[in-house]
Amino acid sequence: MTKSIPETAKNRWFELVEIVEGARRQYYVLDSPTISDDEYDKAFKELENLEQKYPELVTQDSPTQSVGGVASELFEPVEHKVRMMSLEDVFDFEELEEWANRVSKTTSTFPETICELKVDGLALNLLYLEGKLSRVATRGDGRVGEDVTYNTQFIPTVPRNLVSTNGAKIPNIIEVRGEVYFDLKDFDSLNNEVMDMGRTPFANPRNAAAGTIRQRVDKREEELALAKSEKKSDSRIEKLKSEFERSTASLSRLKLVVHGIGALEGFEFKTQDEAYKTLGNLGLPVAKTTKVTKNLKEVINFVEEYGNKRRDLAHEIDGVVIKVNDIFAQKNLGATSRTPRWAVAFKYPPEVVRTKLLDIEVNVGRTGRVTPFAVMQPIKVAGSTVSMATLHNQQEILRKGVLIGDTVYLRKAGDVIPEIVGPVVELRNGSEKKFEMPSTCPECATKLAPAKEADVDLRCSNAKSCPAQLRERLFHVGSRGAMDIEGLGAKSAAALLNDKILQDEGDLFDLTPQDLSVSEYFTRAPGKGETARVLNKNGEELLSQLNIAKTRPLWRVLVALSIRHVGPTAAQVLAREFKSLENIANAPLEKLSEVNGVGEVIGIAVKEWFSEQWHKEIVGKWARAGVRIKDDEIKGPQPLKDMNFVITGSVPNHSRDGATNAVLERGGKVSGSVSKNTTMLVYGRADGSKYSKAVSLGIPKLDAENFEVLLNKGFEEALKLASTD
Repeated sequence: MTKSIPETAKNRWFELVEIVEGARRQYYVLDSPTISDDEYDKAFKELENLEQKYPELVTQDSPTQSVGGVASELFEPVEHKVRMMSLEDVFDFEELEEWANRVSKTTSTFPETICELKVDGLALNLLYLEGKLSRVATRGDGRVGEDVTYNTQFIPTVPRNLVSTNGAKIPNIIEVRGEVYFDLKDFDSLNNEVMDMGRTPFANPRNAAAGTIRQRVDKREEELALAKSEKKSDSRIEKLKSEFERSTASLSRLKLVVHGIGALEGFEFKTQDEAYKTLGNLGLPVAKTTKVTKNLKEVINFVEEYGNKRRDLAHEIDGVVIKVNDIFAQKNLGATSRTPRWAVAFKYPPEVVRTKLLDIEVNVGRTGRVTPFAVMQPIKVAGSTVSMATLHNQQEILRKGVLIGDTVYLRKAGDVIPEIVGPVVELRNGSEKKFEMPSTCPECATKLAPAKEADVDLRCSNAKSCPAQLRERLFHVGSRGAMDIEGLGAKSAAALLNDKILQDEGDLFDLTPQDLSVSEYFTRAPGKGETARVLNKNGEELLSQLNIAKTRPLWRVLVALSIRHVGPTAAQVLAREFKSLENIANAPLEKLSEVNGVGEVIGIAVKEWFSEQWHKEIVGKWARAGVRIKDDEIKGPQPLKDMNFVITGSVPNHSRDGATNAVLERGGKVSGSVSKNTTMLVYGRADGSKYSKAVSLGIPKLDAENFEVLLNKGFEEALKLASTD
């Protein structure tokens, strides 16, 4: 980063990245959104503008360099054959007309379009090979999603095999894009069951669909089978059986609607309308409410019609999708880095209701950021009951002008995220009172202050021992993107701290059965012949998974340390370049910044983190406990030294990490994106953006079937088998 970048710009960049990344994780991974669509869009746009003004701020892990959400890694990762893109949103007819004008510049006149309802559910990508369902994946980050194939067998509307009716030809390969969702009546029934069990109900049907599809039903089935084979107690078997049946029952209520196509071989469509009809003839559940529109007036009429009908529909919608009907025209229009130019989503204005603002409280996040939130009299809006909503910061509360005790206007932005619009001033009676941000942390009593002078947000500076921050950091250590510790979730993290088993995350990998024996969460009451509490499944699983986690590669350890802006991409680059935490800690800023994919922003964050003594103590404790803090030095010949490879798609006989490690062991480097510095692309299939970019740059492309030639016979022999056109 150059000295020309003002300090205020740097600070604001850090803030915006934190807001956007946090919002994405809450929405796509945890299915628990915390900010409105409008707030997210504003933050993302400001981030884009800031990076355009100061390009040195851009890193590979910047949210602007990826599409939409992230892959949670709860299931096995799946790389889509063709990237799943987002849609451009418009919010009024003026913006819709602007989109139509842009389209018309390419097509000479506004083309025929097809309008369809935008179902509010979870996006899935279904791959059929020779008519048989091969796998199903969530959208993830648009390139890589989660493999949820097992769970979809319980969804009645997901066909296992395509059928030919009305003369429809079955494609050799087809990726079908769709949405799984709950009808409103099924959503209400599911929430009633959830509340009967004493659990928190789902906020809305979209979250319910996401939470349902992401259940590890396979593990529940395995646990049930194991309990039966080991002849566990009838009560234990009955409990496991009930959990399994409850999971499959909720999955069976989900419905699928198909709305797009990714990869396609052995078939061609001339129009989007034709594609939908053909997909329906193959037995796929396509939308029944579509209309081919000849001009913009007909599009507007369709949008208005279903804007009036939306509350009478069986399921939630948050808008209408308009697509250019002609496939050839779609190809000519192309796409931006994130959105197709030939489609747009018209988002309906949210439903607005009134309710009572009972109180304003605050919570503390992993980085110490203190966020106020509203506690309201529960009210139903846009299909679900709402009792809380974020207020972001004190300035936002002042801007909205709300007081505790106000009757307020409440809406769900995008029909998803609760948002207070403002007060009903005329109903004030003088009993209302102004909210004051606390001067100290509600969890540790540390004085609150902005991290830097220009910051809007207040933060708790007690990063080391603030219970709220520590809980979040512990939870992060166990997350799938970090150390992937199955038994370390939000509840277990809270138990470890509440029962004073840990002082901080440094003690985590030294845990013993005796340490856990003081906690009811990790133990059960003594049985017949037992004199003390005994580890239960929670305790046994945590200790077992901690031992496994000690062997995780260095890059995962880096992510687990909660170094600001060091996500998986940057962590892998750092691990590859420096080989150990000691080398990373001791590297000068200039050397860190020079590494491709790191840069000065991340370099500064790394140096700041290792400058804290208590951070060094955490690393020391982990090292003494046997955590892998350095990667093995590469021994033997390095035939691929100084060569840069990109691996995309599946590689025979290798996992994704295994293929990468095989290249690293031979001295090569592996990157996630194709550039002019790429030596060779190893590909599973000759499609997708990476393959296309390699073609455009003239980079050799090696079929993954020949990957072993590269490993065993070297680059020159592999090059003979590679395509160079």
